[in-house]
Amino acid sequence: MRKVLSVALLVGTGLGAPACGGSTQAGGHLFIVGGGEQTPELVTRFVELAGGPGRARIAVLPMASSEPDTSGAEKAAELRGLGAEVTVVILTRAEAEDSAQVHRLDGMTGIWFTGGDQVPLARILRGTPVLAAMRQRLAAGAVIGGTSAGAAVMSDSMLTGNQRRPDSLGYYGDEFPEIARGAIEVVPGLGFLPGTIVDQHFIRRERANRLLAAVLERPSLIGVGIDEGTAVEVVPDGPWRVIGRSSVVVYDARLAGRSAPDAALGGTDIRLHVLPPGSTFDPRAGRARLPAAGAAADPRSP
Repeated sequence: MRKVLSVALLVGTGLGAPACGGSTQAGGHLFIVGGGEQTPELVTRFVELAGGPGRARIAVLPMASSEPDTSGAEKAAELRGLGAEVTVVILTRAEAEDSAQVHRLDGMTGIWFTGGDQVPLARILRGTPVLAAMRQRLAAGAVIGGTSAGAAVMSDSMLTGNQRRPDSLGYYGDEFPEIARGAIEVVPGLGFLPGTIVDQHFIRRERANRLLAAVLERPSLIGVGIDEGTAVEVVPDGPWRVIGRSSVVVYDARLAGRSAPDAALGGTDIRLHVLPPGSTFDPRAGRARLPAAGAAADPRSP
């Protein structure tokens, strides 16, 4: 199979890869932001997907934040400034398990997860009636989005950001100087984007090692590293779209060769895609497409 080297590495040939990385929605979108400053382009696009000014009804869930009241109020004000009707929904685990709480999502055309720590957010919502109601809203055509921690929870296997064992210098922390087995803590996420594992702040914080290690240990999952100020828009039954100011890096090891389980972690023929704004990626075929020269990265373009 001929491999094409361009601005996106090893992009442009079909893989014949297994169906993977599709979202669970029938009619809605996912809008996954890699953290950092959200440009007006990104926020405006999310409101458009939720129905646009005067029609968008958005629930903001800020439980990942250490200050959910403040975080929720700030995001609500931003969205209201673009013509959306916004409700801030702050839940405990007990409340998320209460079927009466699902009515707080009735009629919502958008759901937004703020940044912070993805672990408590996932712990509150996983396996609850409220999460089931979110899936129903997505299937009905709503958009579900989030940034930073709110991006990490989108996949069914979620990076926590924690090391499971000390690095070569004996330290635990949020830096990953090696590609090794068992170094990264992965727990169940919320599963809106199955068949993937999402990482955030990706290029800015140099997180290539941890995502690559996670993918090599779980080759059925597509690694999606989203940089700050950048979003992946998951379109129903269509390719993902990259918008924003930086790039998305995709690791695809579904057809890669891998080292034996008792050997040092390694792989061959791993497909790497570096996708600037305006690029698309088809997770089922494993194909990526770069924007045409001089083309504007219009998120509404096919």
